[in-house]
Amino acid sequence: MDRFENISVRGFRRLRQVDIEMRNLIVMIGANGAGKTSFLDVLSTLAASANGKLQETLQFKGGLNEILTRGKAQELEIAVSMKVPEEEPLKYGLTLSPKGLSYEIKNETLTQQRNPSKPEPFKYIESHRLDIKYFQEGSGLLRPNWEHNYLETSLSQVPKMYREPENLRKILASCTYYGALDVSEKSPIRLPQAMRPAKLPGASGEDLVSCLYDLRETDRDRFEMLEDVISTAFPDFERLNFPPVAAGTISMTWTDRNFSGPMYVHELSEGTLRFLWLVTLLQSQSLTTITLLDEPEVSLHPELLRHLVYLMREASKHTQLIVATHSDRLISFLEPKEVLICDLEEGEARMTWADTLDLDKWLVDYSLDQVWAMNLMGGRP
Repeated sequence: MDRFENISVRGFRRLRQVDIEMRNLIVMIGANGAGKTSFLDVLSTLAASANGKLQETLQFKGGLNEILTRGKAQELEIAVSMKVPEEEPLKYGLTLSPKGLSYEIKNETLTQQRNPSKPEPFKYIESHRLDIKYFQEGSGLLRPNWEHNYLETSLSQVPKMYREPENLRKILASCTYYGALDVSEKSPIRLPQAMRPAKLPGASGEDLVSCLYDLRETDRDRFEMLEDVISTAFPDFERLNFPPVAAGTISMTWTDRNFSGPMYVHELSEGTLRFLWLVTLLQSQSLTTITLLDEPEVSLHPELLRHLVYLMREASKHTQLIVATHSDRLISFLEPKEVLICDLEEGEARMTWADTLDLDKWLVDYSLDQVWAMNLMGGRP
């Protein structure tokens, strides 16, 4: 499975100079403003650029100048390295510079070391400002013979026939962000939902019921596993049912042995509803290559966090899962190799893997969250 192995960021808000080894499960801890959200935002921006929406995204953020590290960066640089089965990694680099009220793509490259006897890597894309070049089989690096949008990345416009660039583009473009779920009275997750094929519950839970119904009808074993996880977390839970509401519309009920009748989705507590959404999301076999999850612990009882960590580890077998959290209780169920510590030093983010610190002697007597609380590994306000 293709995985990202490294990312470096220069000049994005607090991330003035950050180099991170990517792992299958990354749980970021740290004080507010220490760069956790910025890191998720970098990946979301990269995904937008791969979808041909870089200009739209930067405009929404107020322009490139608004996201550059204030007073310390004149341009934004992002570089990622992606593992490729049985081949050398693909390496992608993007540099954006302010230009008047807008920006320009100063440099963009996509390379791969294909011939060990040659020091220079093979180039799929080599673009410098207005000089755009793509590799074309049999012809080498050529300039595009179509109208090229200079405010969008070359990667997003490379012809789909070229396997390596298109594979990288699709993986970056599919990166999905899930923030704190809205479970207010009129939120999409509490309302009857249109019945449609769905393999994911949606960022707002708008497809939760359809996703669960589809899972029950197409993969009964996995649906029963999901119900088993819910039963472990909620011992009085019995089953989920899916009564039709109207033509093409479906709802869901939760049966609890403490109540004579089933409870509908809109009657479930905030914590129950959020946990159900998280279980549905994290057990899905259709997660994208990179999944971003911001503060999943919101509204969850501390005892549910053990189950959440189990689900996160299972999900990380299918996706690179990147999580931002403020929960020390969540950290207590994690291993140091899963925890990325975010600190501020002179206003700049510093990110360190917990397993690179000398914590073994402390972990003999204390749990990881206690070590964090004692400020022995950083990441505290």
